[in-house]
Amino acid sequence: MKLNTLKFSLSLVLAMLFGSVLTLPAHAQAVLRVSAIPDESPTELQRKFLPLGEYLSKETGMKVEFIPVTDYAAVVEALATNKIDMAWLGGFTYIQAKIRTNGAVKPIIQRLEDEKFTSKFIIPEGSSAKILADLKGKTFAFGSPSSTSGHLMPRFYLMKAGINPDKDFKSIAFSGAHDATIAFVASGKADAGALNASVWDKLSDAKNPNTEKVKVLYTTPPYHDYNWTVRGGLDAALTKKISDAFLKLSANDPAQKELMDLQRASKYLPTKSSNYDEIEKAAIGAGLIK
Repeated sequence: MKLNTLKFSLSLVLAMLFGSVLTLPAHAQAVLRVSAIPDESPTELQRKFLPLGEYLSKETGMKVEFIPVTDYAAVVEALATNKIDMAWLGGFTYIQAKIRTNGAVKPIIQRLEDEKFTSKFIIPEGSSAKILADLKGKTFAFGSPSSTSGHLMPRFYLMKAGINPDKDFKSIAFSGAHDATIAFVASGKADAGALNASVWDKLSDAKNPNTEKVKVLYTTPPYHDYNWTVRGGLDAALTKKISDAFLKLSANDPAQKELMDLQRASKYLPTKSSNYDEIEKAAIGAGLIK
């Protein structure tokens, strides 16, 4: 009897302990893993992210880790396989991530500037080209194949101007990044190229030597572009905390000026998937997705 009573008491204690373990809350995520499409050099991306990472760490109470990638496709795959939690994407990269994850990823934040983004077509300072049609038969440099502002939208507007890039250019090169495209054209590796307006403005303002050797031929009409996108299944409370942190940022706050200047942002706004419907249509029209 005593032995049975002891067994029953022990079983009861174990059951209570086991039950209490089951009811404990799951461990909160400790690290926020962040990445970005490599549209500029790795050193520049790290420099831009440092103050933003410190700010997000303070606002979320989490360690924020920046995970660099080698190309645009790697960011999409990292989001799809939950290897990162959030990424700075271009509009086209977001569409690719949406398709890859069957709509699981979610764009949450964009800069005010991303509502009306543009691409710049550049040519050497001494070029005689006046309009896009004058580029037929020339060598041309895009950025990354998955870049919205360095490939998709320039290709879309070239086609609207009657140029089939795959047939009407002497050759096509992919520089891999916007700053590299300027270097391609400045050095004579390409007769013309296309890049995003933000990088062009930043390097022009900084008097980058390569920008002194080229000029703008054409600026596209505006379109939605960059955004911060979170992976599918990211905790809703954490997603809101991240969004709120971005929405509190102000270029008029002296303490946040360096951060905002590095991001080339005047303010941040909420965004949504439907803002990128036109990008998806352009990608289909350009034959880049089906």
